[in-house]
Amino acid sequence: MSGITAAERAAMARARTLALFGPRGLNPQVGAVILAPDGRTLAEGHHRGAGTAHAETDALSHLLPGEARGATAIVTLEPCNHTGRTGPCAVALLEAGVARVVYAVDDPGERSCGGSDRLRSAGVDVARLDEAEGEALIRDWLFVQRTGRPRVTVKWAQSLDGRAAAADGSSRWITGADARAHVHRERSAHDAIAVGTGTVLADDPRLTARVPGVDDAPQPVPVVFGDRAIPADAALRHHPRGIRTAGHDLERELRSLAADGIQTLYVEGGPTLASAFIRAGLADRLTVYVAPTLLGGPRTALDDLGVGTIDEQRRLTVTRLEQLGSDLLVEASTESEQ
Repeated sequence: MSGITAAERAAMARARTLALFGPRGLNPQVGAVILAPDGRTLAEGHHRGAGTAHAETDALSHLLPGEARGATAIVTLEPCNHTGRTGPCAVALLEAGVARVVYAVDDPGERSCGGSDRLRSAGVDVARLDEAEGEALIRDWLFVQRTGRPRVTVKWAQSLDGRAAAADGSSRWITGADARAHVHRERSAHDAIAVGTGTVLADDPRLTARVPGVDDAPQPVPVVFGDRAIPADAALRHHPRGIRTAGHDLERELRSLAADGIQTLYVEGGPTLASAFIRAGLADRLTVYVAPTLLGGPRTALDDLGVGTIDEQRRLTVTRLEQLGSDLLVEASTESEQ
């Protein structure tokens, strides 16, 4: 069969919507739609988390035996080709008699890849719908598969002269209400949020996502780096996701977070923690809020980054500039994102 039909493209868009009903975590969010030869939708499915049926088998489970024979399976990720907690989806599709499979993203797993080749070798017509939306759906999961760690965003707010606080340490508020509202949306968009114990002791943050107009915004898991104890009366102890503590080995801690299904981390600590992530080459995205004010003094937004000469400077790519009230949002990516 040549090309991708309009019905298949529409079904892929529907499959992406279905995928979002599944949780983020160790497994990718995947959706599937089974189409009859005439383009009608026979069944839909999505992956509901580790240990549950994959999207293809979930969709097939809604059909009677033989009902999928000659049908087309539309799936957002290449059908898997290995036995884990569940069997290979490629085999399930073959046993169901599916005649054609259209998928969006190649499976990057060393053990799970190869489903498309297995299907082709069994006579199934296989096509890949190469759309940016398919990869964007599981972009963070794919990043974890490639690097073994979550994607890291480092955030800070600063004055125009690069200070994060006044000389006495006071820092509330450098930026205005619009910038602070944007920070809360960023918090909600990440799986976890990180600060150092110094920030906990100095600022007593809640680290919750309080998105204007949204009562049930997703909350990031708070991660506190450092050795000092968190006070018993700290506001953070009332966080709805509990508290996770971490040591000083950033790479090891990031791998531990990834192993627990954390795909994105929002680093919102002070200059010490932010600089440590950048210095270690573990910052993938920088989000900087610049306020039109001058503070002077020693409280710089970043500490030593390990840059000794101009030749060692850390080049960035600016990906976004936006005015937020009277403040300026600057987003930039590092080499790991380019």
